[in-house]
Amino acid sequence: MDKNDTTTYSVQLYIYDLSRGMARNLSPIMLGKQVDGIWHSAIVVYGDEFYFGGVGISSCSPGGTMLGSPDTVVELGNTEVTEEIFMDYLSLLGENTYRGDKYRLFEHNCNTFTNEVAQFLTGRKIPSYITDLPSEVLSTSFGQILRPILDSIHIAPPGGNIINGRHG
Repeated sequence: MDKNDTTTYSVQLYIYDLSRGMARNLSPIMLGKQVDGIWHSAIVVYGDEFYFGGVGISSCSPGGTMLGSPDTVVELGNTEVTEEIFMDYLSLLGENTYRGDKYRLFEHNCNTFTNEVAQFLTGRKIPSYITDLPSEVLSTSFGQILRPILDSIHIAPPGGNIINGRHG
């Protein structure tokens, strides 16, 4: 096939502030440093939004979770990866690395997932202010005090369809 005939698909990063602005206001008091949001992110490609949470990898129509419209949309570029190849890739991730029981709020979360998927699709990472947030919080004494509580939280915005890995 001629390179000019290759179909490309737009890839976007949807970013949501789970604190709805409260982190921006309260973080200087609670953490002693400015944190602009508690970020949840998702990849939007092939007309769907894909994200990882406490139930595994899920998908929905863009903005279709209870979080509503994203606070920010970042254009990550285009991909030549077909939807079929992408869904096979997600299935593989869903059986191992991104099963629901592998979710960890600080080390292995929605942002870890979107960073990996963004690199698979476009070769680009997601913005570092999102991936650096856990270490920013844990570098504070209040973050260390809260860690045992926060570690038990599994974020899985309702409204999506779970994409299970292949079983059998």
